Amino acid sequence: MRFFIPILPLLLLGALPASATPQTVLQCGRLIDVETQTVLEEQLISIDQQRITSIRSGEHYEGEARAIDLSEYTCLPGLIDMHVHLMVAYSAAYELEKITQGAPDLALLAAWNAEKTLMAGFTTVRDLGDRAGVTVALRNAIDKGITTGPRVFTSGMPLSSTGGHDDPTNGYREGLRRDPGPVEGIINGPSDARKAVRQRYKNGADLIKVSATGGVLSQAKSGQNSQLFKDELDAIVATAQAYGFKVAAHAHGVEGMQLAIRAGVASIEHGSLMDAETMSLMKQHGTYLVPTILAGNFVTEKAKIEGYFPEMVRPKAAEIGPKIQATFGRAYKAGVKIAFGTDTGVSAHGDNAQEFALMVEAGMPPMEAIVSATKSAAQLLGQADHLGSISVGKYADVIAVKGNPIENITVLENIGFVMKSGKIYRAE
Repeated sequence: MRFFIPILPLLLLGALPASATPQTVLQCGRLIDVETQTVLEEQLISIDQQRITSIRSGEHYEGEARAIDLSEYTCLPGLIDMHVHLMVAYSAAYELEKITQGAPDLALLAAWNAEKTLMAGFTTVRDLGDRAGVTVALRNAIDKGITTGPRVFTSGMPLSSTGGHDDPTNGYREGLRRDPGPVEGIINGPSDARKAVRQRYKNGADLIKVSATGGVLSQAKSGQNSQLFKDELDAIVATAQAYGFKVAAHAHGVEGMQLAIRAGVASIEHGSLMDAETMSLMKQHGTYLVPTILAGNFVTEKAKIEGYFPEMVRPKAAEIGPKIQATFGRAYKAGVKIAFGTDTGVSAHGDNAQEFALMVEAGMPPMEAIVSATKSAAQLLGQADHLGSISVGKYADVIAVKGNPIENITVLENIGFVMKSGKIYRAE
């Protein structure tokens, strides 16, 4: 674990048994209450046994618990990113690294990225892409305290069709190109779909990720065509529900989005080419949009650089990337439910909070953008009883920033304090 030298005044006032006094009290100059969408002045947060035990007004704490002076800071719930790839650090060498890097390399990279993510204020993430069970092992290692990172919910290896967006052999030469099946997430028919979901249950995944359409960064021609049939998507969702899984659907094109929404997926990831009819359908079904504007901006800029992307990828990046932000703005105005997500791994780990400014630029007020990364994200995760707000009984996931993010959302790009489950990971 890497420790940060505290610059904030960390006043230790002794400690009594948990039954007699809280373990820690945070003295917050301001507190963002995402439940009421208000900013409260001078709040004291008491924490015991990883959870919040009380929240009350007060400038100073007088007692025998450890007091943390955040009087010059704004406290808010730990942030939740609903779309990351911890074992990916995209670069011009990415396609080669898919061949040269094995599970040990990916595991070390994922652990490194996980720590950067936590230090950036994201105390919970949903990882939507795996190879070799790396993110399941990472989740378990973080939970055991073996390594440092956010609370991880992982889909394991995503589901796709032969030649689809997540076919792991796309772009390989003859001789290396195999015919992967349901164990590796490649399905062709409802029977394969059921087996693939059950395999992820066996592997220890927390949810299911499916690629309903083509994608930008895959070595395949279309970035938006529908790549699964109705019976396949229906089988994925029905089996997932039987095993207690929610389903996240990668989708850029309208046809694939609508098939996935009607099948009952919990979220559409990206949604780049979404039209008004699809937005209306999402509202009817209560489907969330996880927009990933940051990734769209990243691929748009990199598409301008000769040789950065393979020639199969470059035109897709130039076409689809620039459309994500505007589509998000229309979806927000239409009343589609939004949960924060960045597709980090495409863009750099630790830069996740740059998504906020892009959301605000597209028309979402700062408070609602923060809600999308806290309360709304926890609801989509199915963890609203434990995460997503600074509330009594929930995990003590608290971050703090200088300034007021409601007045300047970019202050969330510079986190000064990070606590997860009552443990301080950053104070500077």
